[in-house]
Amino acid sequence: MAEQTLYKTALSKAMAICSRREYCSGDIRSKIDSWGVRKKDAERIISTLVRENFINESRYAEAFVKDKFHYNKWGRVKIAAHLKAKKISGDLVRKALESIDDELYLRTMREIVLSHRRSVRAKNQFEMKGKLLRYGLSKGFESSLLYELLNSPED
Repeated sequence: MAEQTLYKTALSKAMAICSRREYCSGDIRSKIDSWGVRKKDAERIISTLVRENFINESRYAEAFVKDKFHYNKWGRVKIAAHLKAKKISGDLVRKALESIDDELYLRTMREIVLSHRRSVRAKNQFEMKGKLLRYGLSKGFESSLLYELLNSPED
């Protein structure tokens, strides 16, 4: 009887959590595990949440991409790595990343790198480009786009 009560309590708590913001099944699974719910019941809870559309991996991936790009100014590489770490399928990751407008992406990358340039101290142009390249890579932007930006004559 106690197991059934724990199951129902965990299910309602998980539904309440998922109704407030987007979660992937991995995040909810770890929360449920921390509540001491048995594995079998945890899987039932996850499947119920997916069936009732409280958890939707596609919706989660799209929201994650939107938030991390617009608010954190992350590039596609970093976003994809974080989604893969959360065990989101590659197809969903690709589809979600396609929602980023290419022109806005390039403009954002340019603004981030060039604004960082103002605070970087370097002995010469080669060192400056190296530091800016490493910064851009740490933000998750593609190396080919960064090379193109840093080697363009208008800089």
